Amino acid sequence: MINIVGVRFKNGGKMYYFDPGKLELSEGQWCIVETARGKECGEVVQGNREAEEREVVSPLKPVIRIADSADIKKMQALRRKEEKAFDICTKKIEKLKLDMTVVEVEYTFDESKILFYFTAEGRVDFRELVKELATVFKTRIELRQIGVRDECKMKGGLGMCGRPFCCHSFMGDFHPVSIKMAKEQGLSLNPVKISGTCGRLMCCLNYEQEAYEELNRRLPRVGALIKTPDGNATVAEVNTLKQTVRAAITQKDGAVIYNTYNADAIKVLKGGKNTVSREEQELLHELEDE
Repeated sequence: MINIVGVRFKNGGKMYYFDPGKLELSEGQWCIVETARGKECGEVVQGNREAEEREVVSPLKPVIRIADSADIKKMQALRRKEEKAFDICTKKIEKLKLDMTVVEVEYTFDESKILFYFTAEGRVDFRELVKELATVFKTRIELRQIGVRDECKMKGGLGMCGRPFCCHSFMGDFHPVSIKMAKEQGLSLNPVKISGTCGRLMCCLNYEQEAYEELNRRLPRVGALIKTPDGNATVAEVNTLKQTVRAAITQKDGAVIYNTYNADAIKVLKGGKNTVSREEQELLHELEDE
C-alpha cells in the first residue's frame, strides 16, 4: 500500500496522483507538485489515502509543498497574462490569415512555456505564427490542435438538459459512445436529439448503458419468434424499462392481433435482429468518435 493524493490542474481536467510524502492534504487545498513539464500548482480533489500499487502509474511525482498566498497570487497573475496572450494570438492569426481559432492559452507555473490550444478544419502551417509569438513573449511557445469535444471541455457551457457540460464540470476523460448505445436505450436516432453542443454523440449516453445492457439481455429482440400464453407470436416492440414485449399473433383466419406480455411470461423460440440499419449508420456516421 502507498500513500497518494489526487490533484487536478483545471476544471473538468484529468485527476493525477502524486506522492504527498509527510504532508497531510485535504480536498480543496492547493499544492505545488512536480510534473513532467516542471512545477505546477493544482487543486487537491482527493485527500491522502492508501492505495494498491497497481492502481497508480509508478513512479509517482512528489508534492513539493502546500501552496501559500504568494502562489495563489501568482496563479491569478498568470490567468490575467493568459487573457492578454489570447488576444495577441487572435490578432496574429488574423494578420497571417490562418484558418484556425485559438481556444485557450495556458502558462506553465514557472512561465518557461506558453501553450496555445486551437481548432482547425485540417492541418495548418503555423510556423510563422510561432515565430511571431516567440518574439512577443520571449519564451517557449507550443501550439496544440484539439478536437471539438476538447473545445467544449475547455470552454464549458450548458447542455440541452440545462446543466453545465459534464466534460467541463466533472469528467476527467472522455468515454467511448456509439450509435448502438442510443439504439439499445430506445432513443430517437435523430442527430439533433442525441448530439451535444460539440456536434458529437452526447457523453451521457454512456451513463446508463450498463443497466440497459443488463435489462436488454432479459428481453427478446424485435422480430424474434416467441411462445406466449396465447400461442406463438412475433415480437413487434420491446419496452426495456417496463420489461415487456408487444407481440403480433397471427390468427387462423389470417388476422393479426397485438398483445403485451411481461418478459417472464414468454419463451424465445427463434432470435430476431436489433441492429442499426444501413440508412441509420449513414445518417449518424458523422456523430461517431473519430
